[in-house]
Amino acid sequence: MSEGIEAISISEKFWNASIEELKTGFIYEVREQSGYFVCLVCGEAFEKGVIYKEGSIFYDAEKSASVHVERVHGGMFKWLLGLDKKLTGLTDLQKGLLNAFHQSQNDGEVAKGLGIGSTSTVRNHRFSLREKAKQAKLFLAVMDLVEEKPMVSSSFVTIPRSASMVDERFAITEEENAEIINAYFKQGPEGPIFEFPKKQKRKAAILRQLIKRFEPGREYNEKEVNQILSEAFSDYITLRRYLIDYGLLEREEDGSYYWVKL
Repeated sequence: MSEGIEAISISEKFWNASIEELKTGFIYEVREQSGYFVCLVCGEAFEKGVIYKEGSIFYDAEKSASVHVERVHGGMFKWLLGLDKKLTGLTDLQKGLLNAFHQSQNDGEVAKGLGIGSTSTVRNHRFSLREKAKQAKLFLAVMDLVEEKPMVSSSFVTIPRSASMVDERFAITEEENAEIINAYFKQGPEGPIFEFPKKQKRKAAILRQLIKRFEPGREYNEKEVNQILSEAFSDYITLRRYLIDYGLLEREEDGSYYWVKL
């Protein structure tokens, strides 16, 4: 059974997950005295103690979560590798190499499949990727040590995982975000905004707030989207366009349906 989990909450779970949890694709959490295995990709939740049926096979909650990640999302390797370069830092060539290595291809097969020259070229790339992994491990260790110390400044708000424009416009502290929301939503976060700002950082904060008005997993027609956004601002078309541009709202090519981009 899935539970409606707010897109922003799913994003926070994703970014706060450990490496092992990112590899499995789900986390375990307790809600109202019940335990759940929650998919980090879509938020599907499997209650501990409940038996789930997949085809003709029955699974416990943890196994069901694992099966779900593989069946629905193609496994975490494929899903993580498919994330935008802004999130992974990987080029298309590096993704191709990693995919080939994951399939246990030898250097000759990789060179032929990707058309990148000799096996020595592939070995050089393999070496560079391993060095990158070492550097990443050391960086994580350093950051963990930094974050063990008390924060002097405000922490940053969580960037929605679906955001396609991940840059300085999302470098917003919790304090800044609260100030922006209070300034533009004068009747409270659920009320209207008095204007849509020109500064990108303010836009990001407002859009991050507005996307909460849509339920993840639900499809909306254009009229419904317009109705929800018109309650926030008269120029709902501008809001709709920016939600799509920022990668927070997805739609069919013909505009027939819209949904929260998880």
